[in-house]
Amino acid sequence: MTERAPGPRARARAQTIDDIKRVARLHLATAGADLSLRSVARELGMVSSAVYRYFESRDALLTAIIIDAYDEMGEAVERAESGVRRSDLRGRWQAAGHAVRDWSRGHPAEYGLLYGTPVPGYSAPEDTIGPASRPVVVMTAILRDGLERGILVPAPHERLPATTRADLEGITEVPGFDGVTPAILARGMGVWAALFGLVSFELFGRLTNAVHDYDAWFDYQLRLLTRELGL
Repeated sequence: MTERAPGPRARARAQTIDDIKRVARLHLATAGADLSLRSVARELGMVSSAVYRYFESRDALLTAIIIDAYDEMGEAVERAESGVRRSDLRGRWQAAGHAVRDWSRGHPAEYGLLYGTPVPGYSAPEDTIGPASRPVVVMTAILRDGLERGILVPAPHERLPATTRADLEGITEVPGFDGVTPAILARGMGVWAALFGLVSFELFGRLTNAVHDYDAWFDYQLRLLTRELGL
């Protein structure tokens, strides 16, 4: 059965929601996460009460922006990684790493919302978990392929504490994270955290006056992380 196209009212509502989120994201760049629904409404030429017909609170609007941003980053990582030959694990990992940095540099305000200082009083709902996991699922697929091909092998020094092993065994039971041993998953998570540390240090100015060529710096550090991963 052919799916019926949305009617004019539904299209108008969807457009208004997109407009609200677009303006709110512009405000992120100037005012940070201290969003004001009143200010967003004013810029759109709406009365403030009208915005509440689309988003019941500032937190609801923040959640919508966060989900969109996670999905955009996830799509960028998935697209970059999928363009590399499946047997080239190193190339897939580096493509994913560059995609994280490229998207983040293009959306610094959104990156700060996702990975910067937590917004006071805001608690992200479960709706954000799936979108936030998309880049990590890509990394896990690379780890899984490396294990299956015998390229990634746990080293003796990677013997995990019992509690850490139990934590990671719980993660490997989640769809998308299966097929990876706890030791290799721990290694991957550490390298993934270091990748985001590189991006954060660059975007938040932690290396100002120390590093001048960030492209060369990132390429070098990404090669180090690639070796740390075992690829």
